Amino acid sequence: MPIYQTASYQVEPGAVAEVKAAIDEFVRYVRDNEPGTRFYAAWQQESDPTRFVHLFIFDDEEAHRAHGRSAAVKVFQSVYAPRLVGGPVAFTGYALVADNQRRPIASGD
Repeated sequence: MPIYQTASYQVEPGAVAEVKAAIDEFVRYVRDNEPGTRFYAAWQQESDPTRFVHLFIFDDEEAHRAHGRSAAVKVFQSVYAPRLVGGPVAFTGYALVADNQRRPIASGD
């Protein structure tokens, strides 16, 4: 069963450019090395560029675990974690209700 999740966080103003560069590198790694990650996107808030939200869909729990264990996650964390403000990264899980994709949604998907 797919896993739908977001991660949101805020960084120090002086760290925005460095974090954005790390996001770009990290998302390229995910695209090229994580076939079980169906979707991964990172968004920057327009009204407050220190805030970011990542959206991801994993095929299943194994893909989610593989993502979390990757060396790329640890490298990315080493960039943003020391620069967090307002608390730790907030991970939130979701259940799919509907989407605009042109494929059948499996029961429980």
